[in-house]
Amino acid sequence: MSDTRSAVTTWLQQRGLTLVLLGLFFLSGVGQIWSGWREYNADQREHGQAAVSLGGYFSTGHLYEALFENWESEFLQMAAFVVLTGLLVQKGSPESRRFNVTEPFDAEPRDHRHDPDVPWPVRRGGWVLTLYENSLSLAFALLFVCSWVGHLLGGFAAFREEALTHGQPVPELWSYLWSSRLWFESFQNWQSEFLSIAAMVWFSVYLRQRGSPESKAVHAAHSEHD
Repeated sequence: MSDTRSAVTTWLQQRGLTLVLLGLFFLSGVGQIWSGWREYNADQREHGQAAVSLGGYFSTGHLYEALFENWESEFLQMAAFVVLTGLLVQKGSPESRRFNVTEPFDAEPRDHRHDPDVPWPVRRGGWVLTLYENSLSLAFALLFVCSWVGHLLGGFAAFREEALTHGQPVPELWSYLWSSRLWFESFQNWQSEFLSIAAMVWFSVYLRQRGSPESKAVHAAHSEHD
């Protein structure tokens, strides 16, 4: 029994970062749903409409517009970060590759296909390996596209509800696609994500956080990367 408990404890400790972040995501999501429901009903009452139950709130576009609007910007940020850090450099930043230096992650995976414990795609080679060696950026790009579509559909549902509430003609999805509202919501999030990446890259050259792998050692020179 003690061995089982020890194994579970070790398993949790080795995955603590992911588990805590997912826990925070869940709690924040619950908070968003609850506060969004309250906000939606306040707007309903303001326009003389009936309030909806918490379950009914899940059938509105209000929730999904806000949810996917934020997800899309986060996944765009990560996709851009993965791709751009493979192409560009920032001297002195631990977030950047070094200028004119071949890094360990630049190694040709095809030269390691017979190493023990290599991932299956490396051993398989061919198009499978080509896909795998770009899979991180592709995954974030796919999540971005899916989130943007979710934002589009959720935003359109909310836009349509608002039009009906105000007695206006029912809009079509195509008109919403080219509306300033959709793109205003997208761009206002995208610009903040690019700014936060730039701040992380630049601040990490001169500022430190002891114990964090996102920071250089406190005693490291500004020109160093590690």
